[in-house]
Amino acid sequence: MTDTLSARVGRIVAGSAHALVDAIEGTMPDAVLQQTMREIDKAIDDVRTELGRAIAEKHLAGKRLAEQSSRHEELTGHVVLALEQAREDLARAAVERQLDVEAQVPVLEATVAEAGRRETELEGYVAALTAKRREMEDAYSAMRQTRARAADVAGAESPTGEGPGVSRRVEKATGAFDRMMSREGAPATGGVDRDVDSKVAALDRLARDHRIEERLAAIKARAADKG
Repeated sequence: MTDTLSARVGRIVAGSAHALVDAIEGTMPDAVLQQTMREIDKAIDDVRTELGRAIAEKHLAGKRLAEQSSRHEELTGHVVLALEQAREDLARAAVERQLDVEAQVPVLEATVAEAGRRETELEGYVAALTAKRREMEDAYSAMRQTRARAADVAGAESPTGEGPGVSRRVEKATGAFDRMMSREGAPATGGVDRDVDSKVAALDRLARDHRIEERLAAIKARAADKG
């Protein structure tokens, strides 16, 4: 989307229903109100679309997190079995897979949490926009009732003049929800020093091997204590 959803909803909800009704009074309030309602309905549809994405993302990330947790437990059993069979090579491979799983778990947990937060936020947007729609309808209904009573009492018709000031107000009222900012592009990444990159990769591998040895040593120690 070319505008942040929160900013768009904020503009709509922050707008005064009575101010809009005052701006369109005396022109074509039915047409302007219908346009405003369409804008709110469109915003509600967009929010619900984003809400569906957030729910789906939370579900998929949660499912993946459960799978990785089960995989980690399974690999622990494999390590113990391999050591019992004196197959340290297989135990080492299982520990390496465990490290891969552990690297993904924090990201998956953060994804689930963020999707849940987003889901709650979007549900609030839907409620706020729906309330705003009712507010617009109530304000417009009150305006019509006031005009009808005034016409009955005074026997006079509502003003129909439409000067330049009124036209500008109508244009502002009907277009208030269409203005959107252009999305900024992501900055390009710079070049990479191949020599430095290879050294960093070697250091990562060295650190990983060290973690594997530590894990194997801890498992062996636990197994020895049990024996």
